[in-house]
Amino acid sequence: MILQAPPLISAVEAARSKIKSQKFKVIFFSPHGKQFNTKYAKIAAKKYSDIILICGRYEGIDARVRKIFKAEEVSVGPYTLTGGEVPAMIMIDSISRQVKGVLGNFQSLEESRIAGRDVYTRPASLKYKRKTYSVPKVLLSGHHKNIDKWRAK
Repeated sequence: MILQAPPLISAVEAARSKIKSQKFKVIFFSPHGKQFNTKYAKIAAKKYSDIILICGRYEGIDARVRKIFKAEEVSVGPYTLTGGEVPAMIMIDSISRQVKGVLGNFQSLEESRIAGRDVYTRPASLKYKRKTYSVPKVLLSGHHKNIDKWRAK
């Protein structure tokens, strides 16, 4: 089943009628689209005041909608999802954090948020199934230069 053009056209037109700026973009999600990443988010945050996201479902949307609105196809990853709602949430979160005032501290934008970096909380020592897991001593030292060196590794 494919989402029909007339209701989608009406929805996009209704959204467009509320946009005062000409700096807007229409996007729809497709596994064949341009790969979304942080660079894309930074450019979009600077370039557009508004973004209309079309979230397909089932087998997609009528291709005429894409042509009418010159919508850009975007993919959030090399996999297929059941719909465009999750990709929309990913884009909204990633783009909005690039807008000044969204984050409590704009400096946080420059911090690396890459999965896999080890982070720790209290307690310093945790016992689980007869094994002890400890926070690295350097993190407990309070010596910021040594902590930075440890993190760089």
